Amino acid sequence: MTTVEELSTPVAVVSGGSRGLGRALVERLLADGWRVATFSRNPNEFTETTAEKYRSSFLWEPVDLNDTTAVRGFGRTAAQYFGRIDLLVNNAGVLHQELFLTTAPARMDNIIGTNLLAPLHLSQSCARFMMRDKSGAIVNISSINAVRGYRGVAVYAAAKAGLEGLGRALARELGPLGIRVNTLTPGFFDSDMTATVTSENRDKIQRRTPLGRLGTVEEIADAVLFLASPQAQFITGQTLVIDGGITC
Repeated sequence: MTTVEELSTPVAVVSGGSRGLGRALVERLLADGWRVATFSRNPNEFTETTAEKYRSSFLWEPVDLNDTTAVRGFGRTAAQYFGRIDLLVNNAGVLHQELFLTTAPARMDNIIGTNLLAPLHLSQSCARFMMRDKSGAIVNISSINAVRGYRGVAVYAAAKAGLEGLGRALARELGPLGIRVNTLTPGFFDSDMTATVTSENRDKIQRRTPLGRLGTVEEIADAVLFLASPQAQFITGQTLVIDGGITC
């Protein structure tokens, strides 16, 4: 049986929480006393050991970002399982690099679906539960590809730019309901997405970055958790770029 104390413990929904930034956020939130619900396409050692360690505070389910019915259903499942939703981090996304003129229509649909439509559906599902308590926060994870043009990522950039526009519009619409919406736009940082970057290109990125290095997952997680924290209670509708200055 869920205790009164457990019901008052905040709940975070983090998409794509099995690895990378999503995993770091899940670990940090659980360590800070949150209850966390997350999904990914497949389980892994992290999701299995975390479920064992945090039996009453952690929920994981398999969800494909392109299955909008399942994405919406996960928001409902998290709310029913924990009794509330206080934070949503739209973290999950897929980067595909290919010249625009050779990108197949089905691939375009997939990129837009995973990076824009899935966050749209999950945000609506979770916000409907947040509005009951007249409080909550949504943090969308974008990319500097939405800020500055790069070759080979046109469709991905379009999806992430749409996500930033979504954040501003939702901040206006959901603000009167006590729900804050912000966007975090990371630059290049060590992750699964940058693991395939060649050493030559990595050197170029570092030379072009005023701080002279790539970011870390923990630095990006710090910024996400700040936007979700009480210290950011008067911040909404904003896009926070964390990129070491590469877009300045």
